Amino acid sequence: MIRSFFFIICPLLIATQFVQAQQGNHYKIHSHNDYLQTVPFWSAYANELESIEVDVFCKNKTLYATHSESDIIIERTFQALYLQPIQKIIELELGNQQEIQLLIDIKSEPYKTLDKLISILEKYPDVIHNEKISIVISGNRPEEKDYANYADYITFDHQTLEISDNEKAWEKIALVSLNFNDFSEWNGKGRLTAGDYKKVKTVIDSVHSLGKSFRFWGAPDSKTAWKVFKELNMDFINTDKTYASAAYLKDLENRMYTNEIFSEVYIPTFSSDKKNMPIKNVILLIGDGNGLSQISSSLLANGGDLTLAQMKSIGFITTQSADDFTTDSAAAGTALATGERTYNRAIGVDTLQQPLVNYSELLSEYNYVSGCITSDRMTGATPGSFYAHQKDRSDVREIAGDLSKSKLSLFVGGGSEDFQGKERVVGYDMLDKVDAIGSSKSDKVGFFISEKEVPSVLNGRGSVLAEATKNGIQFLSSKNKPFFLMVEGAQIDNYGHTNNVSGIVSEGIDFDRAITEAVKYADKMGNTLVIVTADHETSGFSIPQGNLEKGIIEGDFTTHDHTATMVPIFAYGPHSQEFQGVYKNSDLFGKILKVLDLKE
Repeated sequence: MIRSFFFIICPLLIATQFVQAQQGNHYKIHSHNDYLQTVPFWSAYANELESIEVDVFCKNKTLYATHSESDIIIERTFQALYLQPIQKIIELELGNQQEIQLLIDIKSEPYKTLDKLISILEKYPDVIHNEKISIVISGNRPEEKDYANYADYITFDHQTLEISDNEKAWEKIALVSLNFNDFSEWNGKGRLTAGDYKKVKTVIDSVHSLGKSFRFWGAPDSKTAWKVFKELNMDFINTDKTYASAAYLKDLENRMYTNEIFSEVYIPTFSSDKKNMPIKNVILLIGDGNGLSQISSSLLANGGDLTLAQMKSIGFITTQSADDFTTDSAAAGTALATGERTYNRAIGVDTLQQPLVNYSELLSEYNYVSGCITSDRMTGATPGSFYAHQKDRSDVREIAGDLSKSKLSLFVGGGSEDFQGKERVVGYDMLDKVDAIGSSKSDKVGFFISEKEVPSVLNGRGSVLAEATKNGIQFLSSKNKPFFLMVEGAQIDNYGHTNNVSGIVSEGIDFDRAITEAVKYADKMGNTLVIVTADHETSGFSIPQGNLEKGIIEGDFTTHDHTATMVPIFAYGPHSQEFQGVYKNSDLFGKILKVLDLKE
């Protein structure tokens, strides 16, 4: 009697057993037609795939790894390509020693071929009696009634949604494999439609309810498809891309982040935005490594909005340095702080290693006070570029020494150890709390967030960047002079270098909190220009997928380093429209001086 378990399975049974299957679920990657790989077996094994498929054809009492008789290559026998390598990894304990399902797809007459296969396998007792290695016969198979006649280590692939009442035959079935195209025409691009998703899920759940593993053949072979099949609890994910699939799926959970950090979005009044009126103060906020995708990820994780996204004056800046297509933070910071492009690693000096005039130095001649706030060490490349003049960013001691000689009236950052505690900071009233900055009556104040590296938001930093921005603005404005303030959200870059999605998203959202404080002040005063940009993009970040309602972001990367892509620039306040367009990072300096009606 033949039964179709796809249609008669009890819903309660599905629900109960599928939950159990989920609890123990571990997807495995199946190397489809592995014998066609450039390096059969070894590529799949080295990438820790746990299922390997090989077509075999029996000719002249020899088993060849081939799809058909006409494709036979004499040297490529089943033994040479698979059994001998497997024997070798067992003997030498090579690799990860992971479980291996060897799916043998018989292309010649099944009975004689299977008999020959067994005679060969019996010569490899270490293989057939290894609990981590399973043998599954697919393709041309004996009749189900004969399954029980074969050795215990021989199991079979079932390729239909119908099952016989032959319990012994069913016990010999290790895997159910079906043609994906029988359920969906999806090519692995875009989204699997809701209707097809339901059909595919029902098939997988049905097979799981009977305690069998499942695989689709003829399935789309892409990152999007791999992710969907993993979500659907597919036991064996079919692929011809052994390295790419393994790399993507192994790292997928690390690239998924559910947001827990939020920025309360402030809606500006726009009363002074784009107005041709005098500007008294400038607040420049730099998100280190904060490219368009980084900003997008923070926005999408923050409920689909940011204070930054309210700004209407938007442009792009190119970031190349004087000596490299791709800048580092030192050269980029120097370009933003001085208006001159220089060589990578330079801190406030030109290509001849001569000092360049920065904002605080130039603006002090016009009675401005200046400040620098960062979530990096104060000697970091970006903050250092706004007060120091050194030939190399690694000259930490010299950069630290320049702080006391600088024109900054305010600094907030980490790394007090670079200043021998506080001993090398001369002329500043060193405060112990960030909220003491705003009420301080001192001429110059400083605050160290940390002795060493500044903790990340996810590691307990809290909202100190926004608090420092708020208090820093309060301190500078209390001097009754025009002011320039640079605020850096530094750790977006750090997490880009380590390809850490959670860090990129959370640091970007925290950066928006600081932006909010600047925009609120701009609205309050009506004479303050707020500019937000980045020094460069880091990691070649992209956002393949996510969930807006749940604040989930899937990130992906092309590098662990900086990229040469343009970065966005946003402006709010009087003359903000002057910052639209596409231009060099070094042009920002002159544009700011222009709207302040000052000369370089």
